[in-house]
Amino acid sequence: MCPHALIPFKPAGPKSRLSGILSQEEREAFARAMLEDVIAAAKDANCSPVIVATELFDSEDVQVTIADKDLSGALNEVLSQAAGPVLILMADLPLATGPAIRRVVTTTSDIGIVPGRGGGTNAIFVREPAKFHVDYYGMSFLKHTKIAQEAGLSCEVIDSFLLHTDIDEEEDLVEILTHGTGASRKYLEGLGFVLAAENGRVGVKRQTSAASPRT
Repeated sequence: MCPHALIPFKPAGPKSRLSGILSQEEREAFARAMLEDVIAAAKDANCSPVIVATELFDSEDVQVTIADKDLSGALNEVLSQAAGPVLILMADLPLATGPAIRRVVTTTSDIGIVPGRGGGTNAIFVREPAKFHVDYYGMSFLKHTKIAQEAGLSCEVIDSFLLHTDIDEEEDLVEILTHGTGASRKYLEGLGFVLAAENGRVGVKRQTSAASPRT
C-alpha cells in the first residue's frame, strides 16, 4: 500500500504563538524544518507526500498543490477526486516516524485517526475517500468520528505519542529537544535552544551566544 499523504502547509507567517521566542523569519524556517521531518517520515512509511500549500514555494522532490480554498475545502476537493486511500498528515509533527505512520495506514478499519491535543486531528487515514469528508478547526476529532459514524464507516482511534505531539506553544519545544532526531531539533539547537529545569519543571531557554543557522 502506498497512499498519498496530503500535508497541509502554510509557508508564510506560521506558528504565531511562538512569536515571543522566534522571529517571523525563524518561525518560517522552523516550520519548513518540521515539514522536512514529516515528509521524511511519510516516505519512510512508503507513502507519497503531497504538500497542500497556501502559496507557492520551492520543493525539489515533493509535489506541491496550491489551495485556493480553506483547509477543509481544499482537502475535501482532493478527497472527492482520489482514486485510492489517502492519508492526511499535519505539517507540525516533528516526532513523526515511518513506523508510527505505517501503524495508521495499516488499520483494518475504514478510517484510522490520531487525535491531537485540544480536540484536533493530527492524522487521518481514509480508505475510501469518496465516502468521507473532513471538517477541521474546533473540535475536529469529534467531528471526524461523527462523520465516519454517520457514513457507516468503521473508525479506529490510534494512540500514538509521536503523532499526537504537535508543536504550537513554547513548552512544546521540550518534546523536540527531548525526543526529536531530525531537522527540527537540529534547527532549534542551531538557534541556541537547550533544555532547562526550573522549579521542578523542564522548559527551554535560548543561549544568546549561539549563531542563527543558515536556512
